[in-house]
Amino acid sequence: QVQLVESGGGLVQAGGSLRLSCAASGRTFSSYVMGWFRQAPGKEREFVAAFYWSDRRTIYADSVKGRFTISGDNAKNTVYLHMNSLKPEDTAVYYCAARTIQAGEYDVWGQGTQVTVSS
Repeated sequence: QVQLVESGGGLVQAGGSLRLSCAASGRTFSSYVMGWFRQAPGKEREFVAAFYWSDRRTIYADSVKGRFTISGDNAKNTVYLHMNSLKPEDTAVYYCAARTIQAGEYDVWGQGTQVTVSS
């Protein structure tokens, strides 16, 4: 039932910051887990971060630990990915995804938003 729409992508200089948003239609409650994934040209999609609505727990890929922060706003039904100290290798299409906490895989995906980091 959840529809996801990403926004906030764009062009940024290396070392800069960007905030991505993932707006979920309807109400997203504690049983949902939100995730950010990315796919660079010629590469497989990779996990970036996850956010558990239930307890606000966060998980990060090693490649972004200390630089990216995932958070959620209940009132806006939106998950954010704050990206700091961006590197050219962060360039990718970023996708928001969702699953129920009981599910083993993400089954709802957004359209993606392009992030380009110039050197």
